[in-house]
Amino acid sequence: MRRILPLVALVVLLGGCSGGTAPVATPPSPESVRQAQAFATYLSARFAAGQHDMPEAARYYSQALQNDPGNPSLLALSFFYAPPPGVFATAEKYAGQVVAATSDDRAARLALAVIGFKRKDYAEVRKNLSASAKGPFTLLTLALFDAWAAAAQHDAPGVDKNIQTLMGQKGAESMGTFHGALIADYLGGDAAAEAGYRKALGTSAPTPRVLDAYGRFLERRGRGADAAALYGKYANEVGLTTVVRPALARLAARQKPDALVRNPADGAAEALFGIAASLTEAQSADVSILYLRMALYLRPDLALAEVLLADRFETLKKYDAAITIYREISPESPYYRMAQIQAALNAQRLGRSEDAVAGLRKLVAANPGDTEAWVAIGDIHRATEKYAEAIAAYDSAEKSLIQPARRDWPMFYARAMAKERLKRLDDSEKDIEIALKLSPEQPELLNYLGYSWVDRGRRIDEALVMLEKARSLRPYDGYIVDSVGWAYYKLGRYQDAAKTLQAAVLLVPGDPTINDHLGDAFWRTGRRIEARFQWNHAITFSKDEVEKAAIAAKLKTGLMNGQANGLTNGQANGVGQTPGRASP
Repeated sequence: MRRILPLVALVVLLGGCSGGTAPVATPPSPESVRQAQAFATYLSARFAAGQHDMPEAARYYSQALQNDPGNPSLLALSFFYAPPPGVFATAEKYAGQVVAATSDDRAARLALAVIGFKRKDYAEVRKNLSASAKGPFTLLTLALFDAWAAAAQHDAPGVDKNIQTLMGQKGAESMGTFHGALIADYLGGDAAAEAGYRKALGTSAPTPRVLDAYGRFLERRGRGADAAALYGKYANEVGLTTVVRPALARLAARQKPDALVRNPADGAAEALFGIAASLTEAQSADVSILYLRMALYLRPDLALAEVLLADRFETLKKYDAAITIYREISPESPYYRMAQIQAALNAQRLGRSEDAVAGLRKLVAANPGDTEAWVAIGDIHRATEKYAEAIAAYDSAEKSLIQPARRDWPMFYARAMAKERLKRLDDSEKDIEIALKLSPEQPELLNYLGYSWVDRGRRIDEALVMLEKARSLRPYDGYIVDSVGWAYYKLGRYQDAAKTLQAAVLLVPGDPTINDHLGDAFWRTGRRIEARFQWNHAITFSKDEVEKAAIAAKLKTGLMNGQANGLTNGQANGVGQTPGRASP
């Protein structure tokens, strides 16, 4: 971080630069120096906060607060950035100072309530919640916290009141239903708990937490067959395998699990986790991180909160911080393998590809059938243009599949792109065809294969049908629109091509392939000046010397009769792009 020059020093320097004889500088007073240092520290804190560097922000705000201990804004900011795990004593001190200055401060009251849950002081929890200022967002947190504190005090009317508050909040109904079931389960109300879990499962696509809670409920009640049927129903859902696999192993071993929520502190942690999970935008990342750290303070074994915390740092492109969190996840956790794969992908994003592959190789050495790890190795090799190594990794991934399923299409797509880069075009097409059989409605696949056929002058009528289908599925994807336009061009439908390619240029300005295609279409429709204008754009945007030479030739002589575009680069049409991978 750059040091910020104290304001007094800046004034002295600027004063010394004015014309004429430099005046004798008056030494600044100790108070002026203190104020300048405090201001510099505050600016450093603001800079660190803007960079989402929470430890540095906490350190600088704490220093600024020491210089100006009565400043309520600094108190609040120091508290907000103070609470990573291990420093809640500091957070409690700051929160106490904040509420002394502003009694209804929401963040400070929430922190004191969290500390109250940790100490099992539920009266103190409810006291702080009742003193907090209310708002649309905080109402959700306050109601969840007070419901769990009321449950701890066996205050049934208090629980019901808070759950009804949640059910009356638009968008919070599913969370209210789920926590109502968790509280009923904690209090021993089996019928209400089961009804709540069933309702929570049916309101939307099941989440891992709801499935885990209900399955554990059934197992603990000796209903193993019902639990097995529940887990079996979702066994092929990719996002739920981290729940299903260990649950089925537990059933096979006849082990009785704990409840998902064992005590009120767990319930509060679950509430914080659920709210943090709903804050998906980058602008909310700091609040999400704060809530997740509070959740982990209350429940250090909440591994899914660690995974989500790392994900939030990935959103902020803080890959080193994400890697640190992933590496701390226990090998006993069902999320361990996924965490190590993500850590490796983050290392690759930081340019540490060899470290990334080495980490993944440890996973496949321990479990050669780890499809996701093999795919991740392939993706890293492909990103570093080691296409033969990438294909070998994807081949290992395919061998580990008992039967390819719909979720496996990205692997075949990725291998197809690696083969295309090695000019193994027929093999590449075969992989795309396999992927399309697994997932026929994927626009990326339709576009890739359709453009490949068009660019090679094969099955163009059939390709156009595929490409128009891809466009209908993703109408604002400029690369797909370009593919459709190029198919029109190859069929001699030059007016249609020009119109379509103009739309593609608007959707993806500055792509040399699309501009070059449009130039060709304009030439064929007699719009020669506009054609040269587009070719000039293409040659400016292109970084490939062979492509530039082909465009330069057209600028010199135009297109001869029967001559097609000199470029075969499919980059604008999906070739070389990284396919989206399903979460392991």
